[in-house]
Amino acid sequence: MNLKKTQESLVNWGKKNYRTRSGKPSTQGKDATGEPYLPDKMHASVSPSKYAAATKKKRKSLAKGEASARHGLLKGKSA
Repeated sequence: MNLKKTQESLVNWGKKNYRTRSGKPSTQGKDATGEPYLPDKMHASVSPSKYAAATKKKRKSLAKGEASARHGLLKGKSA
């Protein structure tokens, strides 16, 4: 079956096993952390300072009511 580009993107997203570093939800529920989601393979390669900066950007965009944040950690990366 041929998938649309957006459908392929979602399938690939699921295969990469994205998660937050803490393992807690990023945006939903009372335990939401506001952390960015990254593929498992990227967590070890991102420095704590870059991850903190990305988390700060994501929390700021969430406070504005935006659905996502351009934190820059995934730009040009493949995991």
